[in-house]
Amino acid sequence: MPAPIRVLLVEDNDVYRETLEFLLRRHADIVVVGAVADGSSAARACAELRADVVVIDYRLPDVDGSVAAAEVLQRCPSSSVVFLSASTGVEEPETVKIAGTTFVRKDEGVEALLGAVRTAAERGGGYGSDD
Repeated sequence: MPAPIRVLLVEDNDVYRETLEFLLRRHADIVVVGAVADGSSAARACAELRADVVVIDYRLPDVDGSVAAAEVLQRCPSSSVVFLSASTGVEEPETVKIAGTTFVRKDEGVEALLGAVRTAAERGGGYGSDD
């Protein structure tokens, strides 16, 4: 059996972040290694926790999600990013497409997010279980 996918959540809404963590932990192939509430902590947390996939809310209060993602990918080149957003605007998917990352709307549900996380993990090098 392959090593579980190590996921870091970057979401400023406490209730939503805790709910996501609960839902993702119900899947044997996913391990939520941590969660942070702001984008400025994302790259440091990714490096410390060795996340395979970082799920980032596109609209964060401190920095834009695309800025947080760029910092994550620079500091953790083996990781992949999945953007999550409540917005259905044109800007987010276009920015994400240019960056080569995945975009999931919050209203698409946990199955869409799971699929995106699994696909992102396959795309990235990942850390796996070589602890």
